[in-house]
Amino acid sequence: MSDQQPLAGENVQHRPAAVPGASGQSEIVNRKSYFVRLFAYRRLWVLGIVVFALDQLTKTWINTRLPFGSYGPGASVIVFPKFFYLVHVGNTGAAWSMFAGASLWLALLAGGTLVAIFLWRRQLGLRSPAAQAAFGLLCGGIAGNLVDRVAHGHVIDFLDFHFGSYTYPTFNVADMGICVGVFWYVLWSLRQPAMPTA
Repeated sequence: MSDQQPLAGENVQHRPAAVPGASGQSEIVNRKSYFVRLFAYRRLWVLGIVVFALDQLTKTWINTRLPFGSYGPGASVIVFPKFFYLVHVGNTGAAWSMFAGASLWLALLAGGTLVAIFLWRRQLGLRSPAAQAAFGLLCGGIAGNLVDRVAHGHVIDFLDFHFGSYTYPTFNVADMGICVGVFWYVLWSLRQPAMPTA
């Protein structure tokens, strides 16, 4: 006979019956939960993509309109005389040309910053819509300048403002996203209730 009765004292292990399609259902659930988690950060994604796209589109436009190194009288485009010009220059450093010539290291730092933001997203409070908006601007700007450093070896700057005898350092859309994002996040952080010390 095919049915065998267990002997006295024999240890019998009962395995749960396999449910048809159980593995497929768990994969669908996992996939859904993954997209739910991504959607929870939708403000960050949307603003980051918008800033990145605007940054790269404006830089592409400058690349096609002005040769590299266009700066000063006769080379730049006058938008408002003695105030606002469009130029085409490169920055191998950080803001205000600090750490000039360190474009590779700054690119690695930018990539590491994006990874760190992802890893510590909960500690940074990115479940908050305001924090997401701030980091969307910040991440979009970081990614825009990172692409420049990899593709050109420098960041393309083209917005040139003059205030009397003072010339503000040239910048781009990515720089605006980074500055506004950092400022916004600092303001948001200051308004958060203090964590208990004990």
